[in-house]
Amino acid sequence: MNTLKSTSTEGLRSVDEKGDDALYRKVLWRLIPILFISYVLSYLDRINVGFAKLQMLGDLQFSETVYGLGAGIFFIGYFIFEVPSNLVLHKVGARRWIARIMITWGLLSAAMMFVKTPIAFYSLRFLLGVAEAGFFPGIVLYLTYWIPPSRHGKALALFFIAVPVAGVLGGPLSGWILQSFHDFGGLRPWQWMFLIEGLPTVILGFVVLFVLKDRISEATWLTSDEKDRLARAIAAEETVQIGHSIKDAFTLPLVWVMCLIEFCIGMGIYGMGFWMPTLMKEAGVQGLLNIGLFTAIPYGAAIFAMIFVAQAADKRRDRKLYLALAALIGSLALVVSMSYKSETTISVLALTVATAAILTAFAQFWRLPTLLLGGSAAAAGIAIISSVANLSGFVSPYLIGWLRDTTGSGNVGMYVTAGSLLLAALIVMTLPTKLVNR
Repeated sequence: MNTLKSTSTEGLRSVDEKGDDALYRKVLWRLIPILFISYVLSYLDRINVGFAKLQMLGDLQFSETVYGLGAGIFFIGYFIFEVPSNLVLHKVGARRWIARIMITWGLLSAAMMFVKTPIAFYSLRFLLGVAEAGFFPGIVLYLTYWIPPSRHGKALALFFIAVPVAGVLGGPLSGWILQSFHDFGGLRPWQWMFLIEGLPTVILGFVVLFVLKDRISEATWLTSDEKDRLARAIAAEETVQIGHSIKDAFTLPLVWVMCLIEFCIGMGIYGMGFWMPTLMKEAGVQGLLNIGLFTAIPYGAAIFAMIFVAQAADKRRDRKLYLALAALIGSLALVVSMSYKSETTISVLALTVATAAILTAFAQFWRLPTLLLGGSAAAAGIAIISSVANLSGFVSPYLIGWLRDTTGSGNVGMYVTAGSLLLAALIVMTLPTKLVNR
């Protein structure tokens, strides 16, 4: 009798789990596509200055240091307004706030075509950071409204793949524009690039305004039963999170440890993102279109690496090990790429491994805040981590640019970047296993 009861219970649980899987797939298919495209445009508008650099520096007589400062000053504006922006989103709703962010940053990104002086370059990059502040942590926070923390792995992996996809699409697109638009309409190719890649964000911002819903209760595409099941699942998992208030976000030591980890990983992300075209050129790749095509290779590899590691980490519930290994492999691959810089094949292969590993570490890291924080603590904590970590987006390009001007070589800056990734791996291994491997 007990055996029959146990078998019946297991059968019901299996049915429930299949029903839940179907429900979460429905949610993901509704939310991820538009969020994914938005993040592709976000990352493209953020790093396309790396391609513009190949022509803009010569046209405007900017030094490597001027470029590095301009590329990085974006993150100062981002840092200052990140937390306030995420708290506003939590209060007024994601739909309007994300749309506002996208429309303003799209317009400012397109306005980069008018840059003539270093001051104009710095000013527009700073304002672009102010406009985009809150977008990335806002999306991470928004997903917590719809999906419980235990299921964030797949959702975040699908969302974060937008970064390498932006590299796969953006590299060839930017290279093609730079090579094809020879002073067309009286504008230089890099000016056309900013215009062509900036305006789609404005259009998508208006789409977001009409498509997204702020809360589960507003989703007309869910039944009443589905809404209740989602709400109950999210509420149940909030009880195991260690922070829920805004005060928790600022006072929990783990939040600041995570800031340091993501800062170190960010040194790798932006070191590669802003300098990849230059590194490919120095590795021996010739021609602007070819440089764009070759930069797509590392990002293409990253797509597969991020999916594979996300599935493995979720299956083994060992996020700590996979995160640390990804950061370590990224560090070692960067060293190899610089050590064999004159060997095109080895250098490109090493840069591919480094990019895939760094972006995998980035995706794995962002599982941690959503596991540990809920409620207002999630809104503030995710923004704090993102804003502090994004300072690496200022430090990395400026430091690398300065080191290139000072030493006459790009190797030193990449070695510093590799060191930061190694530090990230070491810190990750000190995290309490029982909190992060869930």
